[in-house]
Amino acid sequence: MTAHSAISAQIFDEDAQRIFAGAYPDVPVKLHHGLAGHPLLAIEALAGLAERMPAASVEYNLGKLPLGVRPEDTPSNGLSLGETIRTIESNGSWAVLKNVERDAAYGALLDAALAELAPIVDARTGAMLNREAFIFLSSPGSVTPFHMDPEHNILLQIMGEKVMTVFPAGDEELVPAVQSEAFHAGGHRNLHWREHFRERGTAVRLLPGDAIHVPVKAPHFVENGAGVSISLSVTWRSERSVAESELHGLNALLRRRGLPVGRIGTAPERQGARRLAYRIMRKLGV
Repeated sequence: MTAHSAISAQIFDEDAQRIFAGAYPDVPVKLHHGLAGHPLLAIEALAGLAERMPAASVEYNLGKLPLGVRPEDTPSNGLSLGETIRTIESNGSWAVLKNVERDAAYGALLDAALAELAPIVDARTGAMLNREAFIFLSSPGSVTPFHMDPEHNILLQIMGEKVMTVFPAGDEELVPAVQSEAFHAGGHRNLHWREHFRERGTAVRLLPGDAIHVPVKAPHFVENGAGVSISLSVTWRSERSVAESELHGLNALLRRRGLPVGRIGTAPERQGARRLAYRIMRKLGV
């Protein structure tokens, strides 16, 4: 399949764009998309894609996990990647294909989706940076543990049903400041789970054709339904998300030296003096 054939119709229609514009960048919101049933996102096409991807771009394991599983405790499923995807209906697994935009056809799909949203994004948080795409495949009943991601993200449900429970970004009981600092320094995405957190989340049911906008670092977990699930995640960074990372980096440097840390505001891209201080300290190796 050629890159050109990856683009067949509008992905986010005018109604979806209007809803997205009312929520971006800080509010999770359900949208509709036009990629359900696309041939590039069928299981056999994805198995072929996975088999030609570098090993570092693929992650897969058993899918029925506790919400708060530690990264080092995540169990292998004992299968090859191709076997995992082709038998996903019965093998109890979860897999993610990372940076699929490096394949020309999937890169065209990502470009088509984000081009429809770029005017909204550009007006709010500046140009889309580091645009990436990820594909998730899950067996029936799989769970993606409680975690957060550093990108602006829209998850498009392609096949099957799942429920994503999304929590507010910036809640320091859910994600303590020191954990944010460690995350931006390369720490793992998984978060510590406590059952009383559940009441703070919003559960969103996703069927084929549904999508959800997930703000930067909004904690969430995902519970798969009774069938195989395939989802496409289209992501980007912005000056705002880069600024937040820099400011957490600065706070980590200050905290290690016993100095007062600074507040990260709702528009971190405007905290230019502190961002400059971080860059200077990094350059000097302070």
